[in-house]
Amino acid sequence: MASAPGTQTDFLPLEGTDYVEFYVGNAKQAAHFYKTAFGFQSLAYAGPETGVKDRASYAIRQNKLTFVLTTPLRAGNAIADHIYKHGDGVKVLALRVNDATKAWEETTKRGGKSYMEPTRLKDDHGEVVLSGIYTYGETVHVFVERKNYQGAFMPGFAEWKTVYNPTSTGLQYVDHCVGNVGWNQMNKWVGFYEEVLGFRNILSFDDNDISTEYSALMSKVMSNGNGFVKFPINEPAEGKKKSQVEEYLEFYDGEGCQHVALATNNIVETVTTLRDRGVEFLKVPTTYYDDLLDRVGHIDEDLEPLKELGILVDRDDEGYLLQIFTRPVEDRPTLFFEIIQRKGAKSFGKGNFKALFEAIEREQELRGNL
Repeated sequence: MASAPGTQTDFLPLEGTDYVEFYVGNAKQAAHFYKTAFGFQSLAYAGPETGVKDRASYAIRQNKLTFVLTTPLRAGNAIADHIYKHGDGVKVLALRVNDATKAWEETTKRGGKSYMEPTRLKDDHGEVVLSGIYTYGETVHVFVERKNYQGAFMPGFAEWKTVYNPTSTGLQYVDHCVGNVGWNQMNKWVGFYEEVLGFRNILSFDDNDISTEYSALMSKVMSNGNGFVKFPINEPAEGKKKSQVEEYLEFYDGEGCQHVALATNNIVETVTTLRDRGVEFLKVPTTYYDDLLDRVGHIDEDLEPLKELGILVDRDDEGYLLQIFTRPVEDRPTLFFEIIQRKGAKSFGKGNFKALFEAIEREQELRGNL
């Protein structure tokens, strides 16, 4: 498929990620986990008490970062079926737009499969317009137009106030969301983002870039016109043993969102707090730090806290970044989170791939899935 010309008018101007919605087995408990461990605060609730009869949803927020945790109230419906097949995972990557109707029209006429026709939701606080299309697997993009809404979250939700609201851990916004797709599906989904959403491929990594002794994968980073939304896409590559993408596809039972990268302005403080609240992180060998400064040059941070916490560092032409990955946050080895701080760098940590994926392989081996 042809790439969208760089000079083309942006037919889908995006204002950023509006929220990420997870379908989970127990939304009340999941909301409590993300509040306690990750520092989110209560925002809004939807359920039987607000006139929503088939599900319960808890919206939680931290700075510009909003998660929605949704669980079905009965069996035999799309939400329950999704959880039975995939386990807890990301269903909706919601994108903020100025005009949700136009976003739906522009994407569906370019080949996007409709998930939700433009729908107006109204209450005493104004109106929100939603529309949506499918992307890889059963994951969807919902376009959210909320310029005429003043409520806590959106119609159908009531403000949710709780006495228990842990302090923030410093997480700021969604930096990027990574999707895992099946064998030989990369070009299909790169083409989808180019043609249907007007994104462009800003970075590509092949199995020479992302490989270890045992496994390999390929990745392409898709970005919208203003760079506010980035979706790297991973595909398995041939290796001696099973790659992390293959493990994900097997246990998620299909394509889906592998991880959400959360930005912070002080990764040492954020990761220290997350660790102290019970979040588990992947560990790289301490030898990674022996020649770190020779590889990446001067950094503002002290090396010892980075070494103690297991934070990785990489540099590109525009600066450097610091990053760390949690272990899977579900019992299935599927969804995890990345914590990232950018000090000018626009890249995704290519120099850390080998150390990171060797750490993932050690976890896979413990699970018997390598």
